[in-house]
Amino acid sequence: MEYRQHNQPGCGGCLLLLALLALVTGGAPALLNLLGFLFYSGLAGLLLLIGAFWAFSYYIQRRVSTYEASQTESHNRFVFLLVNILVKIAQADGHFTRAELNAILNFFQLHLRYNQDQMYWVKQLVKEARNNPTELRSLLEEFRTSFAYEPRLILLELIYQIIYTKQPPPENELRLAREIAQLLEISTYDQRTIEAKYMYRQRQEATSAASLEEQYYAVLGLEQGADFAEIKKAYRKLSMQYHPDKVGHLGEEFKKVAEEKMKEINVAYGYFEKKFAGR
Repeated sequence: MEYRQHNQPGCGGCLLLLALLALVTGGAPALLNLLGFLFYSGLAGLLLLIGAFWAFSYYIQRRVSTYEASQTESHNRFVFLLVNILVKIAQADGHFTRAELNAILNFFQLHLRYNQDQMYWVKQLVKEARNNPTELRSLLEEFRTSFAYEPRLILLELIYQIIYTKQPPPENELRLAREIAQLLEISTYDQRTIEAKYMYRQRQEATSAASLEEQYYAVLGLEQGADFAEIKKAYRKLSMQYHPDKVGHLGEEFKKVAEEKMKEINVAYGYFEKKFAGR
């Protein structure tokens, strides 16, 4: 027989003893007073909990509303559509797991460096997005017609970024990302450039065999062995597309995404510039 440790005794009988003591010492009136006190104390505690919950919800709504009012309409619409699109991607297999929710929240908190007020807002958007009946295609069409080419590139960049937080990235989500690129009318070249960058980054993390040069070619969207003229042309094109000023209206966090992308592009170009200059 398995030994089981004995738990500490509860005090379920304490209330009965207290009631008997009130009845003996003060009769029925004392017992009724005791029961009334217990009832109203419990009711007061319940009302206090409800009030505290309402006050906290009101506080959160005020913070969210104040933050939204401080941002541009373009920024708020961009994030709204981004959250809804990410949730639809997560729901593509018919489920929305806790891990997928955490991946989305961590993405905003860690990659976009959202503060507490911004995270309150994102959590509210995620909650609404989970019940949003709008189809992914409709959301993407609205995004395509609402934003220029450069913000659409940033959206695709962010989609790949969150897909690659899962290791290995789900093949069905990669296929969906390619379909999204088509719906957003992003060129095949640009889509492959973004996907190749994350693919080589993952490969480099998995094995030391992947070279930096291979990754730099991927960043510039080029096949290995491209000459310097091709490299220079690709660099100029990407520099125009990811210039931070072209997405500045979306908010500081997305301007920083473009700045990080520009850093990667500059590092890659700098590497090839030195390599070909030495020949």
